[in-house]
Amino acid sequence: MRTAPPCPCRGGRQSVIREVEGKVVKGLGGLFDTRTFDPSRGEEHFLTRAKGNLRRDDARVLVGDNVRVQIDDATPDGIVISAVLERKNALIRPPMANLDILFIVLAAKKPAPVLTTLDKLIAIAEHNHIDPVVVITKTDLGEEDAERYADIYHTAKIPLFVTSSLQNEGISALKSYIDIHVTDGVTAAFAGASGVGKSTLMNALFPSLSLATSAISEKIGRGKHTTRHVELFPVGDAAHAGFLADTPGFSLLDFEHFDFFTLEDLPDTFREFRPYRGMCRYADCTHVGESAAECAIARAAEEGKIAPSRLASYRSLYTVLKNKNPYDR
Repeated sequence: MRTAPPCPCRGGRQSVIREVEGKVVKGLGGLFDTRTFDPSRGEEHFLTRAKGNLRRDDARVLVGDNVRVQIDDATPDGIVISAVLERKNALIRPPMANLDILFIVLAAKKPAPVLTTLDKLIAIAEHNHIDPVVVITKTDLGEEDAERYADIYHTAKIPLFVTSSLQNEGISALKSYIDIHVTDGVTAAFAGASGVGKSTLMNALFPSLSLATSAISEKIGRGKHTTRHVELFPVGDAAHAGFLADTPGFSLLDFEHFDFFTLEDLPDTFREFRPYRGMCRYADCTHVGESAAECAIARAAEEGKIAPSRLASYRSLYTVLKNKNPYDR
């Protein structure tokens, strides 16, 4: 914390300006709830506005931003965000920054997951150096389905938790993982299609959050979004807090730099492909149209070492990226 020399202000009072660093945990209507922690002051929250140059679309403040807050104790509106510190990454929808871990939630049933959408999200996370963690919910509605999805992502070597909030199964194991990994400023988000039970799961993990939940629509088999905005919740000891976020459905979630995701980058975003890279018959193998006799990755899928659904998702993403107009990037 830095304190500037006192300077005169209106009414003859002396203005004392200090600067602190904090994290934006909520934003609504141009105001930002910014959390700070100082050993001498403890945890503090400031309702702040951003300086004019930080209100432009290309520089606007996002939830999750690490920021510098300027505090003028002698002025009623003297608390402003003066700078946004360097970002690790940023999302477009929902607007959020500096994500470290993404808990990707899918339901065993009601609604059934769209695996290509889920695998796209995992690929984007991998490309942005974000650790994906798969969480299967509602196992009480479909144990066999849960086992099938678990086999896919266990084979992919992605951290995996199988849960039922209703029966309190798998909750303690997931809570232990969060306690170990979501600390010291690490930010994690729960993402998943509407109705998969994100808010219910988070309430089971952290009852004090009391997030809104909703039932599945019988007509469309999907849930209505209960999360209207992004909000970070500090978890753990205040001095070493991590942050959890609930987000709208991941069908709307994308990263700013996904447009620069290239065909060359794609294979590295499927971690289970890595042991087979360079083992194909041809150096320019795309792992898309080649036979198992020519492609080591296709052969691994035939042998059960790679889940066929994951290879199908890779091929779908390959086609999307190949056909993308470079002028749209």
